[in-house]
Amino acid sequence: MLVAACDKEVLGKTLKHGNAVVEISKAFYGGEPVSEEELQEALEGATTANLFGEKTIKCAIKCGFIDPDSVIMIDCVPHAQVFRV
Repeated sequence: MLVAACDKEVLGKTLKHGNAVVEISKAFYGGEPVSEEELQEALEGATTANLFGEKTIKCAIKCGFIDPDSVIMIDCVPHAQVFRV
C-alpha cells in the first residue's frame, strides 16, 4: 500500500533542488485531509510512503515510521520516502 501525504501548506507547490524539480501535485497528494491519528494508521499499513512537510514528517517520526536522520530538505521543505519489504 502506498501512502502519499503532505502538509496542506505545500500542496500544489513546485520545489527545486539543483536541476531537480519536484511537484507536490494535487492529483497525487490531494486527497482528503486527515488527522494525525489517521495518518499514523495509514503509515502502519504502508509498504511505501512519500511524505512532504513539517507536520507530516513530524507525525511519521513521532510514530516511529521514519528516522529523523533520513529526512532531507528540498527547497526548505522536509521530505522522506519509505520502502518496507
